Amino acid sequence: MVLLAKDIMDRSLLTIDEEADALSAARTMTAAKKGYAVLTRGPSSTIAGIVTEWDYLAKVVAAGVDPASVMVKQIGSSEVHSCTPETPTDVVASRMAEFGIRRIVVRAGDQVVGVITSRQVIGIFRAYIDKLTAQVAGYHSGSSGNG
Repeated sequence: MVLLAKDIMDRSLLTIDEEADALSAARTMTAAKKGYAVLTRGPSSTIAGIVTEWDYLAKVVAAGVDPASVMVKQIGSSEVHSCTPETPTDVVASRMAEFGIRRIVVRAGDQVVGVITSRQVIGIFRAYIDKLTAQVAGYHSGSSGNG
């Protein structure tokens, strides 16, 4: 059985209009307990980027910028790495490692349907390793010891 992106993605998206100020966006992210928000543009809510807690740390806090005076699109990234719901999770993990990202957006066509975080990837591989370990332990306990 191959796990796919749709099997592990978080379907509860947090979206924020890219024109929002960074302070309001941070409060929304905090209330939703999300370390990111997908930025949208205009009435059609087209994906415009992503903002993460790292963006806040590097571009607001460390830079000494007043978050109420900057729009979230100015601190977020317009480059959004994505996959489809049918992408195998090993490919998702490889892409995240290759690009050095902790989140990948799941898209069905032009629509964002979910987000996968590094925490979710670690969780599925932890379960996979536990399953393999149990299988190996079962194999060894069933062996006769004759080599």
